[in-house]
Amino acid sequence: MGGGGGKAPPGSYLGPWGAFGGPKQRGIVQYTLAANRQKPTAGALRSAVFNGWRRFRSQVLYIAPPFVAGYLLLDWAEKRNKFLNSKAGQALLEDEGDD
Repeated sequence: MGGGGGKAPPGSYLGPWGAFGGPKQRGIVQYTLAANRQKPTAGALRSAVFNGWRRFRSQVLYIAPPFVAGYLLLDWAEKRNKFLNSKAGQALLEDEGDD
């Protein structure tokens, strides 16, 4: 059940980090690609555009309505404030106060 390497006495060198004195691994093949042959950004711009559009499209109905409602509310409030601070608005407020 163990690694087959037996128990090493304390203080003995087991080898480099991760090599616990067991038998050599056999039949494991590793393939690598030279760093100057890799293209880490290949297709990144195209993927960013299409992925960005997909994410925007999926979230716009959650984000846009509150912003539109907030814009319309602020627009109405600014117009109402401008009207109430005008001569016509003051006259309307005075007429309502007389009742």
